[in-house]
Amino acid sequence: LSFLYIYLHPFTPLFISPLHPLHLLFLHCLYLGLVGVQKQSNMGEISCASEPINGVLSRSSSSPPPSGYRKSCWYEEEIEENLRWCFALNSILHTGSTQYQEIALFDTKPFGKALVIDGKLQSAEVDEFIYHECLVHPPLLHHPNPKTVFIMGGGEGSTAREILKHRTVDKVVMCDIDEEVVEFCKEYLVVNTDAFNDPRLNVIINDARAELENRKEEKFDVIVGDLADPIEGGPCYKLYTKSFYESTVKPRLTQGGIFVTQAGPAGIFSHTEVYTCIYNTLRQVFKYVVPYAAHIPSYADTWGWVMASDSPLELSCEEMDLRIKQRVEGENKYLDGTTFSSVTTLNKVVRNALYDETHVYTEGTARFIYGHGKNDL
Repeated sequence: LSFLYIYLHPFTPLFISPLHPLHLLFLHCLYLGLVGVQKQSNMGEISCASEPINGVLSRSSSSPPPSGYRKSCWYEEEIEENLRWCFALNSILHTGSTQYQEIALFDTKPFGKALVIDGKLQSAEVDEFIYHECLVHPPLLHHPNPKTVFIMGGGEGSTAREILKHRTVDKVVMCDIDEEVVEFCKEYLVVNTDAFNDPRLNVIINDARAELENRKEEKFDVIVGDLADPIEGGPCYKLYTKSFYESTVKPRLTQGGIFVTQAGPAGIFSHTEVYTCIYNTLRQVFKYVVPYAAHIPSYADTWGWVMASDSPLELSCEEMDLRIKQRVEGENKYLDGTTFSSVTTLNKVVRNALYDETHVYTEGTARFIYGHGKNDL
């Protein structure tokens, strides 16, 4: 027992939540030092191994690693059938399952704390600002005077954090279907503590469609779709459909209101999964639609967003920079006028695919990114 305590002591953060099968696997792999021991679940795979410093895998062995070797534990996410993205872990902070989703929080070596839902990385500590600044600031800055904002999803609180930096905003409603995820993020993602405590934020636990439909007399200047990716069996794919945008989202926008949504992978090979059809679907509903994309290191891909309105979405670099200075508390890490001009300048392959896309997203003709939700297993 004393040997095990000394051996496992660096990984004591594992014990901040009740042990889960993935925790036990992690400890088992550390103790045995096996190469290729893996646990596969809906949350991806965790594998632990003894490996030499130069990165070539050692042979399986139950003995302690020889001199020049180190213990490693890795998380793998299956991006496609024949493609995986993996990174080394310091520890597993939490794993669990809610009514809707599988959730995990890892302390990773390259990206800090990383939130994983249904086997898909949602955000990582070191670069989440890219995703959230791109999602939030373009629509709020294009709006002349945004006061009310509705967030669909956004349970981790980072989207609300960025919105609440805007001095014009009086009210933010964040509606997430999964209360356990929200409470989990409140507890573990301390970077968003101030946002959750801001009196302008009202957190609602409900289905976003039902909540918007119940607020028949209420309209918002900006509606933000910070939903989980549309994966088969997941809880969110119906909120990417033409009927939802047309009958639920658009009627809840004020005159000149703006809708924005995350739109999945937008890389040179991945943009046809859902990005182009989400863009084309919004074109059927709104007069002005702007697609944009940026590389996010922890996603191992370029990510896409789409902004839409019935009012023109035109703002020069200089005008955007001026509005940032006048309206936004603090300084953005990533987004300014020049950056937004850059992220809206898409490569030729993606531009052509957006132009040629004819598919409209409906419940009967839904497209999904690779993976499966909890309810599809």
